[in-house]
Amino acid sequence: MSKVAIIGAGMGGLMAGNLLAKKGHEVTIFEAHTAPGGYTAGFRQQGYYFESGTLSFESSHVVFPAMKELGLLDKVPFVRQHSRLVTRDFECNMYKVEDLKAAMYAAYPSERENLDRYWTDVEKMRMLYGALAKPRNFVDKISFPLTMLSFMRMFRKYEKMTITEFTARYFDRGTPLYQLLKDFGYPDMSASIVPAAFMAFIEDYWTVKTGMQSWADVLAENFKQLGGELRLNARVEKILTRNGAVASVICGNREHPADYVLSACDYKKTFLNMLGDKMLLPQGFTEKLRAAAVSEGFVTVYLGLNICSAKLQEYMKLPHVTYFDHRPDCNIYNAADENFFEKTSLWLYSTSMLHEKNAPDGKSSLMIQTPAPYRWMNNWGNGDREVYRRLKDKAKRAMIRKAAVIIPGIEKHIEFEDAATPLTYERYTGNTDGATSAWSWNPNKWYYSDAYKVRVKTPVKNLLITSCWAHEMGGIPTTFEAAERCTSIVQRNPKF
Repeated sequence: MSKVAIIGAGMGGLMAGNLLAKKGHEVTIFEAHTAPGGYTAGFRQQGYYFESGTLSFESSHVVFPAMKELGLLDKVPFVRQHSRLVTRDFECNMYKVEDLKAAMYAAYPSERENLDRYWTDVEKMRMLYGALAKPRNFVDKISFPLTMLSFMRMFRKYEKMTITEFTARYFDRGTPLYQLLKDFGYPDMSASIVPAAFMAFIEDYWTVKTGMQSWADVLAENFKQLGGELRLNARVEKILTRNGAVASVICGNREHPADYVLSACDYKKTFLNMLGDKMLLPQGFTEKLRAAAVSEGFVTVYLGLNICSAKLQEYMKLPHVTYFDHRPDCNIYNAADENFFEKTSLWLYSTSMLHEKNAPDGKSSLMIQTPAPYRWMNNWGNGDREVYRRLKDKAKRAMIRKAAVIIPGIEKHIEFEDAATPLTYERYTGNTDGATSAWSWNPNKWYYSDAYKVRVKTPVKNLLITSCWAHEMGGIPTTFEAAERCTSIVQRNPKF
C-alpha cells in the first residue's frame, strides 16, 4: 500500500483520507488550524455557534452516496436549506422555483412579456440539465445522445456569456428585475450556470442541523478509526521531490516521506509557495497561476442576540434570508468605494433557528454576509492594523444597520459581535484573497479552459489535487468527486 500525505483537513482532504484509509493505505492529514473542516469549519463564542465559511451545499446526488459509502450518512443530520428573498418590491419563501416566478410576475405585471422570454429560456436549460442528471430508463438511454447534443448546443451558446449579459437580453438595464437577476449567484458568472444555480440554490440546497463543523468532526473521527493520522496545528512548509516525483513534505522542520501528496488546500500556494522544485513546472505555468483570478471574498458579521429563536423566526421566517437592496451605484469591482457596504445586498443566516443548542438558552445566533470588492480600500489598509480595524468596523456597522430592515431594533439586542474579512478567511483557510469557492466564476477570467471538468492531476508526478480547486467553481460536491478520483489513482498505482 502507499504512504499518502494530505495537506489540509477540509472536506476534500477528509473525504480522500477516509477513502484511502478504508482501502488500507497509510494516510496522514496535516492541518494548519486547530480543528478540521477548512472552509466548512464552525466555531463557538460565548455559547453561540457560527459557521466560519460554507453555509450549505448542493448536488445531494453526489454527496449523500459518498457519505453512505463510508457508512456515515445517518451520522450527520442533513436538512434542507430553504431561503426567503426580500426586495423593495416583493418577498417570497423559495421552496421551489415556481414560488420565485410567481412572486416576480405578481410584483412586475408590466414585465410579463420579458419574464415569459426569460423563464422560457431558463426552463429549457433546466430541463436539459435535469434530463442529464436523472437515472435513465430504456427510452431515456435511446434519446440520450440527442439530449446531450441539445445540451452542448445550449451550453456553447451561453458558456462565455456572463450573467449580466444574459439578463440584459430580457430586461432593460437599471430596472429592478435586471438588477436582481444579474446579481443572482457570483458576480458575472457564466450564463450557462444560471439554470443549474436555480436548481441547486432553491431545490437542492442542504445544510447540517448541528452545524457544518459537526460534519467535519464525523469525517475526522471516522478517519482516525480507520487508522489514519490527523495532525492539527501542523502547517506544511514544503513539498519535496525526487526524480521528478513527490518524495515528502516538511512540517515542523521535520521531513515526512510520502509516495503521494494530495493538496487539499489553496492551489496557488501549493505551487508558488510549497513546491520546492519549480523546474518541474511547465514554462509559463507559474506566471499564469500568479495572474489567475479567484472567486470573491466575503465579509461576515457574527452576532449573538438576546432574543429567542422563536422571536427571531417571526422576523426572518426562514433561517436563511436574502435581502436584495443593491443600489444602482453599487459596484463590486470598485475597490475604492468606501461606502460599498452601505449599498450592497445581504444574506442573513441563523444556525440557532435550525438547532436551539447553537445558541445559549433563550438567545439566537445570526450571521450577516455579503461579497466584498477585491482587496477593498487598498486591501483593507495595506497592513496598517489601525486602518484595518476602522475599515472592518465601518463594514460591520453598515451591514448591521441594513439588517435592521429584516430584524427591527437589532442593534439593541446584540450581546456578542465580531466580523471576518477576506483577510480573515485567508489567514484561517489559506485561500488566496479569502476566495470562497475556488477560481473566478466569470467566464472571461476562467483559469481552466473547460470550467466544468474536475482535474486532480498536476504537472508534478504523484502530486494530486483533492480540494475545491480541482474545479473552476469549487463547492463541496467537487471536493468529494476529486477525492474519489485521487483514490482511484492511488489504487491503480500503489507503492508497496
